[in-house]
Order: sequence, then structure tokens, then C-alpha cells
Amino acid sequence: MSAESLVAEARSQVDDVDLGPVHAWKRANPGGLAVGTMPIYVPRPLIEAVGALPVAIFGGGDQVDIIRGDSYFQSYICHIPRSTLELALGGRLDCLDAMIFPSICDVIRNLGGMWRLLFPEKLSVYLDLPQTFDLAVGGRFFAHELHRIASLLEAAGARPLNDEALVAAIRVENVRRAALERVDALRRAEPWRAPASEVYLLARLGGLLPAAEHTRWLEDYLTAAQGRAARPVDNVRVVLVGAFCEQPPLGLLRTLEKAGCDIIEDDLQLGLRTIEGPIDLREGEDPVFSLARSWIERGGATASRYIGDDEKGRALVERVRTLGADGVVFAAASFCDPALLDQPMQEAALARAKIPYTTLKFAENTGQFQVVREQAGAFSDAVKLWGIA
Repeated sequence: MSAESLVAEARSQVDDVDLGPVHAWKRANPGGLAVGTMPIYVPRPLIEAVGALPVAIFGGGDQVDIIRGDSYFQSYICHIPRSTLELALGGRLDCLDAMIFPSICDVIRNLGGMWRLLFPEKLSVYLDLPQTFDLAVGGRFFAHELHRIASLLEAAGARPLNDEALVAAIRVENVRRAALERVDALRRAEPWRAPASEVYLLARLGGLLPAAEHTRWLEDYLTAAQGRAARPVDNVRVVLVGAFCEQPPLGLLRTLEKAGCDIIEDDLQLGLRTIEGPIDLREGEDPVFSLARSWIERGGATASRYIGDDEKGRALVERVRTLGADGVVFAAASFCDPALLDQPMQEAALARAKIPYTTLKFAENTGQFQVVREQAGAFSDAVKLWGIA
């Protein structure tokens, strides 16, 4: 199958707000639980190890009109909680047997409480991510949280968690992570063969599929993309930052590409990329603790992760230099407190390092991109001509 055909099929599944792939999985796995997970990070191998399917929920995007969802939240917060409730109240998330809400921000915390009130028959779990990175404290706490979630899922009908199943699920996840990294490597090296807008769809598809099935999609795309006829384009290489939770419309990514920006790295789909490298399994170690330790030791910098005394923006500067990027595009969802609070500190770090950047905001249902194209085009031209924004 061609890369274009794979991307088209991935988009049809990603855009399916009725979660067709999840219904198909449940038909093939009678009695299996479908567990919704809000972005950005929930340890998917833990869910697969108890025979359940982790399903990433990113709201309705530009596929739904928000009517009932607006009656539950203020107008001055991001769109994703309102569109998620719109989907749920319309019955489009009925296939989910449980929801896990990780501690991204106050809005998602409140969404978890609202979900519990509106759907008391469904399991609702709040995953409190640790704020200390001492393994004896934060690691132990996180492992306890994961054991607690496994017990709650078992009470809801999932299989009991055991070490053998979890080790197997982690190994399958590591194969998927390696395949995704190979796709990302192609995007960084030859973005004209694997543009970010395509890689985004292939990555996001993984939020609807078991890890092993997603790996096959990634491998097929990698083979097709490497063999496609394509020529290099004189674009600037940029890192996209700020869209780690609410996702931008696909049209925005394509607009940036058309304006001369090759997005060689981004913080989209952090549910699959939060941990850098493989999940580290160690002989004799509780595999649940291995999950917790890998998040603490290898978790990438993001606006929803506490960094203690570390300098905000340092990791971004280092990443830009490592990748040989020409600049940074900040793209935060409107009213996203974590991203917008981080941004001034990250901008200051980039300015000190003399790295060009530009800034824009979006909502998941944004439909007009002309202003974005003009701004991104001006940024691309300025960087190419003078090396400044």
C-alpha cells in the first residue's frame, strides 16, 4: 500500500468520532474493557496487560459542534473538555468502560469530577503523577498509583495484573516505540518523504489500536515513505511546541508546511512519546516500578511536568541544537494555562540562545488558516534570508 493510502486510511479512523476501531476491537474481544485516557500520558502497557484497550481521547476536533458541552464549563478555558463532554453526552463514547484522567491541569481534573457525576455507572480514575523525582518517594508513589488503577480495572471486569503479562506488554510497547522512533528519524532526516502532517496521523492512530497492531501500521508507512518519489524542498526546520494536550486541526499543520516550515519535532501525541527511549525493564524489579522509574528518569520536558530547580526552556534549547533545527514555532491552544505560562520562560531561553521563534494560538475547531500561513511564511523567509525571526 502506498504512503498516501495509508495516511488516508489513518485519517479516516482518527476522524471517526464514533470510535469505529474501538467497537471493532470489542467485537473481536468479547468482555474486554475499553479504557479512555485523556492526554498526555497514561502507561498504556499497564492497561493492555489486564486485557483492556487503552483509547486516547482528544475531544471532538472540528468534527462536532459544541452545544451541551458548553453548559458544563466556562467559556474561558480550552475546548477539549467541552468537546469531550459533547461526545459523551451524545453517546459517542458509550463504548468506553472506564476513563483515566491524568494530572495535566486543573481543567482536566475538573473534567474528571464532572465525568464522575454525569456517568456514575462508568469507572472514573484520576491519575496523580508525582511531583518529586526521588525514586524512593516519587517512584514509590507512582508505582502505588499504578497498582491502584490495575485493582480498580480488575474490579470493573479486567483481568488481574500479573508480572508476566505486564513484562510482555512492555516489550510489545518497546517494539512500537522503536518503530515510531524510526518514523520520526525519517521525518527529521528527510521531511519531504515523511512530512509531519502524515506522521501525526500515523502516530495518533496508535491511540485507538493495540500496540502490536499499531507497530504494523508504522512499519508499513516507513517502508512506503522511504520508497516514495519525492524531492528535497528548501524549507526551514522547526520544532513545534505547546500543543501537547488539545490537538491542532490537521489543516494548521499542513498550513505550516505549505508556508515553508518542516516540522521535524513536536510535542503532539505525548501519550506515545513522553518517555524517551524504551521502557527500562530490569531483572528482579517489579515491572510496575519499571514503568514508574522510566517515567521519572526518562520523561521528557513538558508544560505539565514539574521540573524543580531546573531552568525552564533549557531542554528546548538543547533539543533544537541537537536536531539542527532553525527555529521554534509556539502553538498553544487558546486558554491552555500550562503551555501559556511556560511560553514566556521558554521564549526567554531561546532569545538568550539566539534561536528564532514565532508564536500563534489555535482552538481544536479552528477553520481559517490564512493568517497562520502569512505569519509562518514571513517567519520562514526571515530565517532563511537573515537567520532571525
